[in-house]
Amino acid sequence: MAYEMTSRQTNLTLLSDFYEFTMAQAYFKQGVHERTACFDLFFRQVPERGGYAIMAGVNQMIEYIERLNFDPEIIAYLRQEGFHEDFLDYLKNLDFKCDIEAVPEGTPIFPGEPIVKVKGPLLQCQLIETMLLLSINHQSLIATKSARIVRAAEGRPVMEFGARRAQGYDASLLGARAAYIAGVAGTSCTLAAQIFGMPALGTMAHSWVQSFPSEYEAFKAYAEVYPENTQLLIDTYNTLQSGIPNAIRVHREILEPQGHRLAGVRIDSGDLTYLSIKCREALDAAGLEDCKIIVSNSIDEHLIRELLVQGAKIDGFGVGERLITSRAEPVFSGVYKLSAIENEAGELEPRMKISENPGKITNPASKTVYRLYNEEGYAEADLICLEEERPDLETSLEIFDPLHTWKRKTLNNFKARKLLEPIFKEGRRVYPEYSLEEIRKYARKEFGTLWDSIKRLENPQIYYVDLSQQLWDLKDQILQSYTRQDKRQGDNQ
Repeated sequence: MAYEMTSRQTNLTLLSDFYEFTMAQAYFKQGVHERTACFDLFFRQVPERGGYAIMAGVNQMIEYIERLNFDPEIIAYLRQEGFHEDFLDYLKNLDFKCDIEAVPEGTPIFPGEPIVKVKGPLLQCQLIETMLLLSINHQSLIATKSARIVRAAEGRPVMEFGARRAQGYDASLLGARAAYIAGVAGTSCTLAAQIFGMPALGTMAHSWVQSFPSEYEAFKAYAEVYPENTQLLIDTYNTLQSGIPNAIRVHREILEPQGHRLAGVRIDSGDLTYLSIKCREALDAAGLEDCKIIVSNSIDEHLIRELLVQGAKIDGFGVGERLITSRAEPVFSGVYKLSAIENEAGELEPRMKISENPGKITNPASKTVYRLYNEEGYAEADLICLEEERPDLETSLEIFDPLHTWKRKTLNNFKARKLLEPIFKEGRRVYPEYSLEEIRKYARKEFGTLWDSIKRLENPQIYYVDLSQQLWDLKDQILQSYTRQDKRQGDNQ
């Protein structure tokens, strides 16, 4: 099911930085608004110095584009803001004509490579910048954080518990969606579960236990209502002195006589390693070897790793605020930059941003991206090429580091896959609609193509993102031309 809650409440066309409209009107007034332009959406660095990121948010980008329209209310607002009538007439009759390509959701992605490419009338490409960045940046951030947490859990289920900590209901809903793509078992957010068809997870809070005269009575009442799936929160008072003994007592007195078993216990505070070990001993001694121990309480991938290294007896993790907010690094570094513009002769002329910071120098021209796999199916590198370029991908290929060009590697017997897939052609959707389960399955398969060294939490191996020789030559040529131009200007001063 599509996520339509916000779009039913309001038209999202104005969910844009105001300067997109001031530039759009200026393009229109200058008569260049219909010139073909090409923009790249890419990101500059992986969050938390990780080795990879996970693409997400494409579906919300699609929904925004499909609903893009300037209704009378929007036109009235823009008129109030001082925009001119001829420009407003253009917006009223806007016929979206852009071609959009994107990397499919769930794909591992890396800095510097185009993950969304937009080509079409300059004004239209400009107007959609903010919402494209918003959609991709947020969900890719949460998907990336979730993938790190899921991997740290080493096969144990991770439950997304962040609804109450998210920065607004949109962040809760779409964050849960992104987390599910990356492998969490389900969500505590009931609306997200209903909208996206995800498993809804949750049992009780401390308030349930506190609302009864005693902990035992609270556990007993819950077991009577949910005998087939009794999971008890055991740290309201004292985990080892009362919580686990009362849970075992409820199993013996209420569940076992009905032919049921205690399904699980959850610990939400204290020394999780020590408590989980002692609870496991008590449960096993009571013949409850199959009872699961779940822990929560400000958990992230680093704490999970430490708990498991310390020998904690934990079967699953409930992860909230540190997942849904990506607390350690809550911003994804996606940007949207012009890479080519139609000139007076009708040719697409490459453009690039120049900076004294090498990391902010962009790659020029309309481009595409190939992922190169070895014979075992592992991803070896990504190769950014000019759009019209047809590199020889059938025999061997020498790739090189774009900054340190002496670092070279020859690939043999490899397979190449084009990463960017068509989403819109001349403004009309051509991309299939995939279910969230299909995206999740695809994400798991693609994540499996990365070497373990790239997936490390600390000091991961850097994945190669290289430029074709033709693209590198073009970039160098443009850089050299700017250098000569700057020198001439300096000599004339």
